[in-house]
Amino acid sequence: QFQLVESGGTLVQPGGSLRLSCAASGFTFDFDYYAIGWFRQAPGKEREGVSCISRVPGYRAYGDSVKGRFTISRDNAKRAVYLQMSGLKFEDTAVYYCAAVNRDRCSLKEPSEYVYWGQGTQVTVSS
Repeated sequence: QFQLVESGGTLVQPGGSLRLSCAASGFTFDFDYYAIGWFRQAPGKEREGVSCISRVPGYRAYGDSVKGRFTISRDNAKRAVYLQMSGLKFEDTAVYYCAAVNRDRCSLKEPSEYVYWGQGTQVTVSS
């Protein structure tokens, strides 16, 4: 049974930092075969691509709203992907989801390309 589980979401003050984790299990292929993306959805808004990391070594992509503030990384031995977030803003408040697809290079353009999704973790930025 394929499963992605996000963790690390919480309430944080503006300007603060947070690290989200995405743990994978039950995949048919080795974890490093999969490109992994982080997406987020705020109430009343469409799902937005935050960041992704490819199976191709070294390729990462970031949404314009998070460039320079968020960093994605992966640890294939632990079957995990991390999203380090800093300089958090009110508008970063959302449910954050990780997703996986078996392809070489990741993309943030079409969330529907991702086959496997986690249940999400809530990040709230508030003073």
